[in-house]
Amino acid sequence: MTKVLVAAAFYPDDLGNKRLYFIHVRNLYYVKSGLSVTVLNFAADHDYSVDGIQVITLETYVSQQAEYDLLICHAANIRNHFRFLQNYGNKFAKIIFFFHGHEIMHISKYYPVPYKFKRNHYAIKKNLRNLYDSFKLSLWRRYFLQNKTKIRLVFVSSWLRNVFYSELKLSVASIGAQTKVIHNSVGKTFELNDYNPLQQKKYDFITIRNYMDDSKYSVDLVVEEARKHPEYKFCLIGRGEFFKHYEKPENLALIMHELGHEKMLNYLNSARCGFMPTREDTQGVMTCEIATFGLPVITSNIAVCREVFQAFKNVALVDNTNINLTATYEGLLSLGKQPKNQAYFAKNTVAKEIELIKEFV
Repeated sequence: MTKVLVAAAFYPDDLGNKRLYFIHVRNLYYVKSGLSVTVLNFAADHDYSVDGIQVITLETYVSQQAEYDLLICHAANIRNHFRFLQNYGNKFAKIIFFFHGHEIMHISKYYPVPYKFKRNHYAIKKNLRNLYDSFKLSLWRRYFLQNKTKIRLVFVSSWLRNVFYSELKLSVASIGAQTKVIHNSVGKTFELNDYNPLQQKKYDFITIRNYMDDSKYSVDLVVEEARKHPEYKFCLIGRGEFFKHYEKPENLALIMHELGHEKMLNYLNSARCGFMPTREDTQGVMTCEIATFGLPVITSNIAVCREVFQAFKNVALVDNTNINLTATYEGLLSLGKQPKNQAYFAKNTVAKEIELIKEFV
């Protein structure tokens, strides 16, 4: 049995924390396929298990020095992953890196300017961030070139892979054929359930943003459209302090919750359309889940969305500066219910990861 060590800065724990749950979802599929998975959680202060998967601390790894056939690094950072690789990387003959976004880019180059209430000492923080990101990228560039025969690099979108080449000043020739694009899968709940357009609707538009204070998730655009269109009812679900600083329109229902997938379905079925504008993303998994469920969705006409949603007939892309909500909304509804798109089912995403792991090892 192939033994895999998965290294992550955080991981869901035995107390109900769901942080980086998308890694855990992958691992459950890995185990079902016959792989032996252990997780190294750099943030953990004790060993534990989640759904039968053993999670260990760095101290436990160091004391045991167990042998593994493969190391998988998710969203690798300098503080944890790079330091670990410097100390113990020679114990792994093969390593796969999964890139999710910020770890291979200058943040300020791709992320939008924060909302005003998040801009304390913004200029200073931006300069420091730029210095750190340049340092980070130079370290990773050298590491990838020095170890290119024993690594594979997986990106959640072609757009992100292109960013990687640009930011690290690498080429296909310099890094070899070690890169692959494998999109994130949607949750199983969205595979098994379908949107019911006949169910009574409470809202015209629904927006789900677990953390609404990040400007890239464009809650301000949702609020602006709600003000422009008092004839429509909007629902916004998430957490944050945005509405401590901005007035909430009367036609926008605010639900301050972080929902699990099952509870999310009830809210999605209560709306006629998803409204998920974005200024930056590497895939937009939440929007993929809503679209896979079958709800018509409006999102932004940016490069990654054009790539990710090109095969979804129930998704419309709009210009963030000229959304034209009514025409887009009515156009989507006129199409009627579309066949379920399986592009981001596990069989078309995680299955490719498992295939890569088995072939590589």
